[in-house]
Amino acid sequence: MYICSMITLTKAEEQVMHVLWDLKKALVHDILDKLPEPRPAYNTVSTVVRVLEKKGFVDHKSYGTTYEYFPLISKEEYTKFHFGEFMQKYFNNSFSQLASFFTKENELSMEQLEDLMKEVRKEIKGKDGKV
Repeated sequence: MYICSMITLTKAEEQVMHVLWDLKKALVHDILDKLPEPRPAYNTVSTVVRVLEKKGFVDHKSYGTTYEYFPLISKEEYTKFHFGEFMQKYFNNSFSQLASFFTKENELSMEQLEDLMKEVRKEIKGKDGKV
């Protein structure tokens, strides 16, 4: 799926999307059941889902007067988009700056940094078959 016009979601919209990503498809009452306490009103969740549909994040199948909603944008696509924005906005698209920031802020040990490098190497190897 393309993300040419993806926009930032509100906190409530993201919360509903996380439930839909977990459930894959759901009725409004299913979404409501998965939201943390204090739960919003049914009509509030219904409105949020319809807004998400207008924004192109979800679609529905109708069964008479009942609607089953499902995500059109995957969690991975949304995460990648927002992480890209985050990297640009705060770290000038520099992984080195990001790693340096987290190393300083979290006081990472050499062992933790080596573990991180191992994970990065595994990801790179998985993509192109070599390190």
